[in-house]
Amino acid sequence: MNDPQDAREMSDYADNARSMTASLLNVPRERIPRHIAIIMDGNGRWAVSRGLQRVQGHQEGARTVRSIVTECAELRKHFAAPDYLTLYSFSLENWKRPATEVSFLMQMYIDYLRQERVTMMENNIQFRQIGRLDQLPDPVLEEVDRTLAETKNNTGLTLVLALNYGSRAEITDAVRAIAEKVKRGQIEPRDIDEKAISSHLYTAGMPDPDLLIRTAGEMRVSNYLLWQISYAELYVSEKYWPDFAVTDLHDAIRAFASRNRRFGGLDHSNTK
Repeated sequence: MNDPQDAREMSDYADNARSMTASLLNVPRERIPRHIAIIMDGNGRWAVSRGLQRVQGHQEGARTVRSIVTECAELRKHFAAPDYLTLYSFSLENWKRPATEVSFLMQMYIDYLRQERVTMMENNIQFRQIGRLDQLPDPVLEEVDRTLAETKNNTGLTLVLALNYGSRAEITDAVRAIAEKVKRGQIEPRDIDEKAISSHLYTAGMPDPDLLIRTAGEMRVSNYLLWQISYAELYVSEKYWPDFAVTDLHDAIRAFASRNRRFGGLDHSNTK
């Protein structure tokens, strides 16, 4: 990271990381979600509410990404969880935004990967990408491939960025892949079950999210991981993404830890 302000922020974070992590010491390790997914909403509204341009909101949102990713990597060191952090970075529907904003987001994504590879390596973070990558600009794909290659042997937190992603498109792609295998005689229709479908999703090999966080107070899931969040606990923060802090992440984890996950079964927690 070449930005002096970024360096100061990371130094401040390092100084406070131990005390922040300590705020979750009363949460049993088995209650820390293994997979956290986040819909990072409110960048543009954050900027507009301050009389700024929307792109400035995205820039501030990128700083929040850094702090949340680094904290999740730190939590994994201390609590052995989370294993995965999946961030909704750019949806298929986002192409409908003004061309100037889309271009800015693509360049910001390139810059993010270039700048954060060092941070990923320092924090033992493995990078993973989901979405329709073939539709992305070549410069973006080059940075994605380089980041995948450089972090492939890291064994800590897996950071998953959903770029050019839509859950209905993901499920459609999975169905097409399965249909092709049926056509070639590689799969019998009777053998298609939930496991087979999951194995053909972009997230194949990953556990389903335990906790889904959405910022900016919106009560919808916006075509995000629809198959995978069937039993996820939902947590909505009223804060816009640029204002979402590590303490807010901890609040979400504590809320998750306090819930009784039944997965369709009975609640025996209050049975005498």
